[in-house]
Amino acid sequence: MGRRHGDRYDKLTFLYWTNAAFLILVASVTALIFLDAIQLWMLYVFAAAFGMIRVFDNPLRQTFVSEMVGPDNIRNAVSLNATENNVMRAVGPSIAGIIIASTSIAFCFLINALSYVAVMIMLTRIRRSELQPSTTTPKKPGQLAEGFRYVLATPVIRDTLLMMAVIGTFAYEFQVSLPLLASVTFQSDASGYAALLTAMGIGSGIGGLYAASRKTIEHGHLALFALLFGVSIIVTAFMPTLAFATLAMVLVGLFSINVITLGNTMVQLASVPEMRGRVLALWSVAMIGSTTIGGPIVGAVGQHVGARWGLALGGIATVLVACTAAYTLRQRRLLAVQSGSLLLGAHESNVQS
Repeated sequence: MGRRHGDRYDKLTFLYWTNAAFLILVASVTALIFLDAIQLWMLYVFAAAFGMIRVFDNPLRQTFVSEMVGPDNIRNAVSLNATENNVMRAVGPSIAGIIIASTSIAFCFLINALSYVAVMIMLTRIRRSELQPSTTTPKKPGQLAEGFRYVLATPVIRDTLLMMAVIGTFAYEFQVSLPLLASVTFQSDASGYAALLTAMGIGSGIGGLYAASRKTIEHGHLALFALLFGVSIIVTAFMPTLAFATLAMVLVGLFSINVITLGNTMVQLASVPEMRGRVLALWSVAMIGSTTIGGPIVGAVGQHVGARWGLALGGIATVLVACTAAYTLRQRRLLAVQSGSLLLGAHESNVQS
């Protein structure tokens, strides 16, 4: 469903309305908390509605980046956007914890609601004349199937999405694995989890600055950073103390942001404009939707095998998929060299005859 607005509708207008919908949901939860009328089933309903809106909003925001900066600067813009999102994702819970401790959880939701107001105000200040909109795709039957066929027929996009789906399923489960590591392994309270998350945010900030300054992108870079990302997760999982694990999380954040920005940039640059919205909708499924599958698996491993292994599972899966990607890339290069040699030999034979 997320493909529809990404390829067919005006992105700026749609972004305004998705944020308005987020505002209504969060403001409703805030009011219920202030009135002490909130119930668990309501949170399930709000969470489901939030996820449905996010299906539209997430690929839309990512494709809108290219319209703001154009193709020449999209690599840097995607890197900065991913850096901002990941740093705030790491720092946000710490800020929320401070707000809850000093006031109440209701005020935390209230501030979150006001943040959507700020976003909507910023959207109204964007000058449409400076945008570089892509050509919208007219509505026609079979567009979803067309998007799948396009991805399957484009090796760079297909392989990147498969790679990120595996990493998203097992590695990006930090909201499950890190609390277990902090509480069960290191016998710490919420401050231990906050320290691990903040360290990851710091690493993401440093890595994001490097990613934004990168001049070139090669397929081998994604495999390399995925390998480093996986190794850093495994190292963190088996650190002897919370302090050492916190330091290692800086590296996890640094390599993580490079994996995300490289993968996102590669699929955007490899996509034709009329398919980019659908491709990024599938990117969201690979990176965000996959966590709903991996969460219970990582949680079960952490509970029954050990908290360290719950985190290490993501690192092991990432290392394996990185090695597979590197091997696949090497085989393609060898095939390309052999094909080139055969073509050159055939050309020389024709010249001699």
